[in-house]
Amino acid sequence: MNDLQKYFSKSLLATAALLVGASPALAQVSLGAASGFSVLAVTAVTCTASAVTGDVGISPGTALTNTGCTITGATPPASNVSAVDAHIAFLSAYAALWAQSRACTQTLSSLDGLNLPPGVYCVDAVAKTGLLTLTGPVDGVWTFLVTGALTGTNFSVAMAGGGQPYNVFWAPTAAATMTNSALKGNV
Repeated sequence: MNDLQKYFSKSLLATAALLVGASPALAQVSLGAASGFSVLAVTAVTCTASAVTGDVGISPGTALTNTGCTITGATPPASNVSAVDAHIAFLSAYAALWAQSRACTQTLSSLDGLNLPPGVYCVDAVAKTGLLTLTGPVDGVWTFLVTGALTGTNFSVAMAGGGQPYNVFWAPTAAATMTNSALKGNV
């Protein structure tokens, strides 16, 4: 087990891949087998009063806590066989995203009120609120490298100018938690 895998296992990172029909032809990083999941976690998934459209998978863990959550896809244990391959693909995609860290267009803290063109953005772990607009062409790609957890409360992402959610990548180094938020992209 490499250091990256150990880190994820120890941090109980639940990685949500909020996919809207991922397109490998346009995506900056191939998600491979992970593209079939809306939520993919290493150890556990907790979903409270939310909606998930698509499959939920956990590998190598198995814990799914569902409190008032509507899930329209497959859930563990039915989805866990596929989650094994998806976990491997996820680790590869995550490493490829962080390999871009030297190419950050900007370093950001607040995302509220910003209108960003395609690019690679380094983002701190300060909780996100407000509206972020991503404006660009259909093949524009946005990568957000988050140092720490990706958290949001009343945080929304809007797409403009033809930009597509499947070309948005959020890569936190810790957990992702959204409350009353409408995040777009792949986490």
